[in-house]
Amino acid sequence: MPLVAGLATLLLVAVRLGADGWRQVALWLTGLVLGVALYHASFGFANAYRRMLLARDMRGVQAQLLLLALTTLCFAPVFANGTAFGQVLGGAWAPVGVSVAVGAFMFGIGMQIAGGCGSGTLYTAGGGSLRMMLVLVSACAGSFWASLHMGWWQQLPSKDAIVLADLLGWRMALALQLGIFGLLSFLLWRLARPVAPVPRPATNESTTSAVLARVFSGPWPVMVAAVVLALGNVSTLLLAGHPWSITWGFTLWGAKVAGWLGWRPAPDGFWQGDFQSGALAGGVLDDTTSMMDLAIMLGALCAASLAGRFAPRWDFPWRSLLAALLGGLLLGYGSRIAYGCNIGAFVSGVASGSLHGWLWITAALPGTWLGIRLRRRFGMAD
Repeated sequence: MPLVAGLATLLLVAVRLGADGWRQVALWLTGLVLGVALYHASFGFANAYRRMLLARDMRGVQAQLLLLALTTLCFAPVFANGTAFGQVLGGAWAPVGVSVAVGAFMFGIGMQIAGGCGSGTLYTAGGGSLRMMLVLVSACAGSFWASLHMGWWQQLPSKDAIVLADLLGWRMALALQLGIFGLLSFLLWRLARPVAPVPRPATNESTTSAVLARVFSGPWPVMVAAVVLALGNVSTLLLAGHPWSITWGFTLWGAKVAGWLGWRPAPDGFWQGDFQSGALAGGVLDDTTSMMDLAIMLGALCAASLAGRFAPRWDFPWRSLLAALLGGLLLGYGSRIAYGCNIGAFVSGVASGSLHGWLWITAALPGTWLGIRLRRRFGMAD
């Protein structure tokens, strides 16, 4: 039943978006594929960093480096050209400053006690986790709350966006970043502890049938998912004119709910910007990030149903629910003042050659370390 409902919703929304042109339908389908890949590979950042720091299991972070390398490799010549399909392209470029560092540190703490990052929250909530749905609601509240303080955060020391391609030329910037990814991958390989391979169950199905079953029902190898996510980010850039992002949707959803409850934006605040005010006045599906977030959740719902794992339950300890609320607030607030989350600021920022993406991960890792220790206070397993 959840699969039928999910597919019906996907089809109805695709028909609705078709009235706005083929790009919107293509972005909706891109979000669907991203949701399936995230769910079937359990591709998250919170757990990957935790396994790296606690068990020296580097597989998740190695997959992130592959995602970064492929996305950067595809982005560089596209940005050098400047346009695609008749539209001007913009990267995930943001200032380098105190707000990014503080926000990323907060996000690192939040994603550990919440149990998921920006993309992780979406696919686990869509896959049937009611606890992560609570995280999502809390993240929307935190992100909206941060938007009311953006003027103060933007007054703190910062420099305008620093883009490597502007400093070095796009070829040299590309070579530098690929070299950094390669070096980091080598260092992680040397530091990693051996991990026993997971035995695969015996099957009498043909190879083709087994592959098809795994495509639709999972699990996917994390490296395969990294390739799919990189291609999805490139697709988003070419279709929407900007890279994949997640948490702007959280901010917008929080503002929509606040508006229904009577909130009105201040005349000189964050929500008076042309982009923000336009998004607030429009429909949820009119905003690309918001629409793709919903598609990711529906894609995860369909994937969970195909895998026979869609089974919502509400029997969590009260400390776990408290962690969900607090973690959601931290990751929502942090992502807004840091100009994005693990996807919008880190992956898309680094792939766009913006130094704020590197600052983001540098600050998020210490936050992750602290968040891992706070998890134990809430009775959460490592």
